[in-house]
Amino acid sequence: MGRGKIEIKRIDNASSRQVTFSKRRTGLFKKAQELSILCDSEVAVIVFSNTGKLFEFSSSGMLRTISRYNKCLGSTDVTVAEINSQKEDSKMVDILRDEISKIETKQLQLLGKDLSGLGIKELQNLEQQLSEGLLSVKARKEELLMEQLEQSRVQEQRVMLENETLRRQIEELRCLFPQTESMVPFQYPPSERKNTFVNTGARCLNLANNCGHEKGSSDTVFHLGLPAGVQEEGPQERNLFK
Repeated sequence: MGRGKIEIKRIDNASSRQVTFSKRRTGLFKKAQELSILCDSEVAVIVFSNTGKLFEFSSSGMLRTISRYNKCLGSTDVTVAEINSQKEDSKMVDILRDEISKIETKQLQLLGKDLSGLGIKELQNLEQQLSEGLLSVKARKEELLMEQLEQSRVQEQRVMLENETLRRQIEELRCLFPQTESMVPFQYPPSERKNTFVNTGARCLNLANNCGHEKGSSDTVFHLGLPAGVQEEGPQERNLFK
């Protein structure tokens, strides 16, 4: 007798359901093994029973197959994400281009160009913006000038303080060294002073003798600047010198 077709639905009888689960699970794993061998494919099967018990089969290792599956799934997700990102980027680029075009047009209008498409109200608004901007520029310019003036005053005060400090230091140095400007008299060493006196006396005596020879018997007396205690020489003494 051939096998009859059964209706695919949940088996109500618990014992029959358990027997059917065991038989079909074994047949499923057998078919998976045959598929992997015949077709040289990588097959993995995971089954949980109604009680939560785990049954699995893998032709190349369950962890390896799961890792490979995650990589494939991840690459698919990345591709979809890249496509969506490119679409968003293109939209953002278009928005930025429109904003740049508006800004350039507004800049030209502030410079007094490309005013043909503006009405009276728009021109009035533009004039008001220019007036407000000019006032802001003048205010900022005055602030910078005041800052520069204040810096110049501070620098001038600093220079004055430095000059005053230098002047006081010079006065203190003059008070500490009051005799530096006076001249110190030069004094001969003792040996040199003695020799100088002897040489001077000899020269004076030679001068007197020469004068006596020239004038002959003249009675003129030469008063020489002799040292204290030395009397003027007489005729006999003059003869001795001759």
